[in-house]
Amino acid sequence: MAVRIGELLLKEKRITPEQLQEALNYQRQNGGKLGYNLIKLGYVKDEEITALLSKQYGVPSIALTQFEIDPAVVKLVPAETAQKYQIVPLSRSGATLTIAMTDPTNVFAMDDLKFMTGYNVEPVVASETAVVAAILKYYGKASAAGNGSGAASPATALEAATKALEQISTDDDNVEVIAEVEEISADDLTAAGEDAPVIKLVNVVLLSAIQKGASDIHIEPYEKELRVRYRVDGILYNIMQPPMKFRDAITSRIKIMSRLDIAEKRLPQDGRIKVRFRDKEDLKEIDFRVSVLPTLFGEKIVMRLLDKDKLMLDMTKLGFEQESLTKFEAAIEKPWGMVLVTGPTGSGKTNTLYSSISRINTMETNIMTAEDPVEFNLVGVNQVQVRENIGLNFAAALRSFLRQDPNIILVGEIRDFETAEIAVKAALTGHLVLSTLHTNDAPSTVNRLMNMGIEPFLVASSLNLVCAQRLVRRICKNCSAPHPTPAPALMNAGFTAEDAKTVVPNKGKGCEKCNKTGYKGRVGLYEVMDVTEELRELILVGASALELRRKAVDEGMITLRGSGLRKVKEGVTTIDEVVRETVK
Repeated sequence: MAVRIGELLLKEKRITPEQLQEALNYQRQNGGKLGYNLIKLGYVKDEEITALLSKQYGVPSIALTQFEIDPAVVKLVPAETAQKYQIVPLSRSGATLTIAMTDPTNVFAMDDLKFMTGYNVEPVVASETAVVAAILKYYGKASAAGNGSGAASPATALEAATKALEQISTDDDNVEVIAEVEEISADDLTAAGEDAPVIKLVNVVLLSAIQKGASDIHIEPYEKELRVRYRVDGILYNIMQPPMKFRDAITSRIKIMSRLDIAEKRLPQDGRIKVRFRDKEDLKEIDFRVSVLPTLFGEKIVMRLLDKDKLMLDMTKLGFEQESLTKFEAAIEKPWGMVLVTGPTGSGKTNTLYSSISRINTMETNIMTAEDPVEFNLVGVNQVQVRENIGLNFAAALRSFLRQDPNIILVGEIRDFETAEIAVKAALTGHLVLSTLHTNDAPSTVNRLMNMGIEPFLVASSLNLVCAQRLVRRICKNCSAPHPTPAPALMNAGFTAEDAKTVVPNKGKGCEKCNKTGYKGRVGLYEVMDVTEELRELILVGASALELRRKAVDEGMITLRGSGLRKVKEGVTTIDEVVRETVK
């Protein structure tokens, strides 16, 4: 119990310290719970302990000996579960099951019951002697060996729910969930899976996502269905619909794995799961970044897969055009100034920044990063996890960094004026600052900084380069084939009349390797705007994003659409993908 019964009774002056000590000595010799021994010794009565627990935890109490329970309700809870948690089911009303228990703080017992029965569980307090007597009365000694009807139903229901996922070769023996400090072994998980099929289901969902190359898992509760979707190469696919009765059990299992508060259902929570599994002969580790959000019909869970093996740190393989890459590398090798990477969520900004740091990470440099969250651990880089709830935001971390003698500073995101101001000042005082912003293209980043309150002369003098980016799907190499397209359609996409006559785009036919989609993997589109002297002069006079764009294109900037069309020409992606992610 959260508060020991002996301490409670002492506090309420129901027993003396001497009686408590005598009961503890008696307990050591004869076993059993302290409350039961206090009653046996005649120091307190059953109803006194029940009333005390009811008052302490704000849960109603019941005189169980005067209550007659319907046999149909008793069958809802197996005998071994009743004995394990010292509980007795009392009544069922609609979707709510009322249970009598000795320890109303035991959330694991209530969680198990929710999973087994599919009902919401409401506890009431009863004395230990009354609960023991009721278990003996309603279940008997022999029934402990039998499984009530409620115990078999989850396995039957989940068998159908997991059929689609079981098609892939996933073996629960290869799964190991790792906490930050202690480890949970694969054997423990397998044993638990025998008692609770939902644990096996969650493991299969995680392994299936890894094998399908998903970047995110969405578990979404609606009024009449529970939906599981994977995001593969930027597109969401519906995977399965588990029975609604397992909604709370699945949510609780994921919360337990990610060390979140399973009792808190009203506030968003963020956590992390580390999974170790066997891939052929290799033992691999993958992190899942977990976000739980309360919605109208339950808690929606999104898990972002963070696979170290898929982190591309070689900048030449990200998809940069050669001239854009040359500009970008020159900017990050400057001793001071600011380099910004912009784009929507999920456009690969973090990968670009990590690649940049990896390129300039040497023994002579002190690199400090403030991230929310820290996605990958980089050797030789001092990474700080931002924690808004205790006041450690980007601005606070950035201020501290300036007292840590840094050469290079990475700020996860510039969200407000305070962070932007400190970042600009750091860039002007001999530090190289790398960061991200949410803007549609490179030129509009300048106006976004000014809208935050940064003076034009500060932007002009601190900014070295802006890189806008998007991710598009690659054509599957296994089934790629020429796909002749009419010249008007090519010109409408942005090709010149001359190119339209010669360009023959490719398209994937669809094969087993790409799940019949025609696409496998993703590649970046990059718009790199080098801030030249001419652009600085335009920024100083408050030029619009359109004017900056025109000037940058005149100076050789490849736009996002231009980058996409080059990749269409090279047979890397399709026109549909480029049109979906960029504008002319």
